[in-house]
Amino acid sequence: MADSGPDFPYCGATPDAVNGRGWLILLASLALAFAALTLLPRGPFPWSFLPALLFLSIPLAALRRVTGPHWLALFRRVRLTDIGLMILFAIATLASSLAVALVLLQVSPMAANPLSGTMGALTAGELAMLLLPTLPQLVGEELLGILPFLAVLWLCVSKLRLSRITGIMIGLAVSSLIFGAAHLPTYDWNFAQALLVIGSARVILTLAYIVTRNLWVSAGAHVLNDWAGFLAIFALGHMPVGPG
Repeated sequence: MADSGPDFPYCGATPDAVNGRGWLILLASLALAFAALTLLPRGPFPWSFLPALLFLSIPLAALRRVTGPHWLALFRRVRLTDIGLMILFAIATLASSLAVALVLLQVSPMAANPLSGTMGALTAGELAMLLLPTLPQLVGEELLGILPFLAVLWLCVSKLRLSRITGIMIGLAVSSLIFGAAHLPTYDWNFAQALLVIGSARVILTLAYIVTRNLWVSAGAHVLNDWAGFLAIFALGHMPVGPG
């Protein structure tokens, strides 16, 4: 994998560089945010936003504390080409996870996403109230994917003196496994599904960030991927049933 793009934020000899203590703070903030997302009760709309907002705001607050004015370095201006890349990476993510799932289905059953079982019985308004809180949650999931990737890249390059390409490859693997493991409770502790299906999707989404250095692009691809699946299930559940 060739990588001739600009330095990643927080990793190099730049004013926004994060030290070891800073990375520990950021990773701890992700753990706290994930606990808030998974342990807080989800009330009715609009209270359903609270866990998702905490999931997003806790690591952002930690990033602001650690990097000061550079906390927005993960986010760049979205151009028209970036919107096209969101769509392309969303399609690639869907295709990758589907291909891995089809292979795994030959040897092991897959667990359904808990949300998918409710889609068929929802009205359009109820669907909107269900999906809207996933917007901050999915941006938070991108922080859960990208910050560990950058932390491992920093460790590999700054401390272990490995090449940047090697650091990227190791960071991709480690962050994808972490992201997949975070989905174990969602998929009934199916390790193959969480680590391989979800993990492969994470690889594609992180590649969207690597290509663009813009978390908005990977977040946009993530939203498009997840919402496409939910909307497809909703549409199938509301198809008219023929006579007989």
